[in-house]
Amino acid sequence: MALRPLVAGNWKMNGTRSALKELVAMGEGYDAALRAKVDLMICPPAPLLFTAAAAALGSRIAIGGQDCHTAASGAYTGEISAEMLADAGATAVILGHSERRQYFRETDALVAEKAAAAHRAGLVAIICVGETQAEREAGKTLAVVGRQVARSIPEGATPETVVVAYEPVWAIGTGLTPTTADVAEVHALIRRKLVSRHGKQAAGIRILYGGSVKPSNAKELMSVPNVDGALVGGASLKAADFLAIAAAYK
Repeated sequence: MALRPLVAGNWKMNGTRSALKELVAMGEGYDAALRAKVDLMICPPAPLLFTAAAAALGSRIAIGGQDCHTAASGAYTGEISAEMLADAGATAVILGHSERRQYFRETDALVAEKAAAAHRAGLVAIICVGETQAEREAGKTLAVVGRQVARSIPEGATPETVVVAYEPVWAIGTGLTPTTADVAEVHALIRRKLVSRHGKQAAGIRILYGGSVKPSNAKELMSVPNVDGALVGGASLKAADFLAIAAAYK
């Protein structure tokens, strides 16, 4: 099944209001020819969400959050609910990123609970999975990713509610990438797991690749079977680089 690809940018803890000029430039470069081929999304830090959503109006670039709490509201100082993200203009939220799993000790069960919260608020959950370098060297890649897919995605996942992003932890921000054969193997596993658990409709869930995606390797990575787009880190901070990655679909 040929799925409409998605290229999403994760700005992480980078950017102030001045960075929104790059988002405006992305909108200007997201012309009719590119819009016909690929969906674009930017996930800025939370303080920029509302202004980013305003800056993206009319461009058809979607805006997403980078995390959410499981509760809709309450005494959780410093936290942000999925409902708040939606109210600020987000249509999606990244969940279970390796940095959240590593630095904040997030478990598969917590990620699944957050995904349910995203669904409650009408947001698409972009659920991240991926192995560490030690796990890859131990030959545990498929077991680790398979477990994360099984446990991090809530029941009833559909193409309208879930996107999966495979991000090998050792490739994020390092400039290293797996071989295309490795990427194909993991993405095929994710597709099998999705369909096995969630039914035939899960064949339409987009699976993104993330981990040192840049203009020079985008076309090769995006041509791998079951790779339905990219989750881009550092290269999404500059309009020229982000648009060049998206242009792989031209």
